[in-house]
Amino acid sequence: MIEFLNAIILGIVQGISEWLPISSTGHMILVEEFIQMKMSEQFMSTFFVVIQFGSILAVLLLYFKKLNPFDSQKTEKQKKDTIDLWSKVIIAVIPSGVIGLLFEDTIDRLFFNPTTVSIALIVYGIIMIIIENKNKKPKVSDFSQVTYKLALGIGLFQCLALIPGTSRSGSTIIGATILGCARPIAAEFSFFLAVPTMLGASALKLLKVGFAFTSFEWMVLLVGSVVSFLVSVFAIKFLMNYIKKHDFKVFGYYRIVLGIIVLLYFGLFS
Repeated sequence: MIEFLNAIILGIVQGISEWLPISSTGHMILVEEFIQMKMSEQFMSTFFVVIQFGSILAVLLLYFKKLNPFDSQKTEKQKKDTIDLWSKVIIAVIPSGVIGLLFEDTIDRLFFNPTTVSIALIVYGIIMIIIENKNKKPKVSDFSQVTYKLALGIGLFQCLALIPGTSRSGSTIIGATILGCARPIAAEFSFFLAVPTMLGASALKLLKVGFAFTSFEWMVLLVGSVVSFLVSVFAIKFLMNYIKKHDFKVFGYYRIVLGIIVLLYFGLFS
């Protein structure tokens, strides 16, 4: 039964760190040090990707009306705007999708280590603080102002998240902010980008390793995904409420502290 408890813990970590710009990878490598899952390495590599599916469902639940182009209560213009939004999301996903497909194994081999993760945490934490200190007035405060060019630009920033420790939400939110988006638009567009990005990653991982898991392993995976979903709902709501009154600097400071902890811990105990 300890595996179910560990799955719950990992689901909580995933649900929180996936949406806040603090790097889920940085948290996972620390948590893994203290959690000993008695499962195969192949299963665990799949587990960490597939529990993201629970996080995706949270986005679809919270933003179902905004993301649903077939809502009968929407006007024809609103339906067209929703399809247009999805088109921009797909355009934004293409760069990281292509690079990920071509170089994912190479990137993981070269960069998936505590040193790279800690450096990425610290560097992007500093960048986040610098950007917020400049405090420029945003040019884009509504999704109708998000052009295809801007969407592609945000998508290019998402490519940075292929480096472990960068944070997918962190790179897209920072990128969108640099490109002139208001914080709520930056955060929500980051959420929407996660849907095809994480769905694709989960599907590819399952196709790569297959579906030959035991019933017990499927149950562990289900528990982690359900917890990830529930926690993600609260994490997304928290972030959207928080940024209405605050900036992202607190996340920058948190990343720096976490990066130092990761660097010191693995430097001392490796």
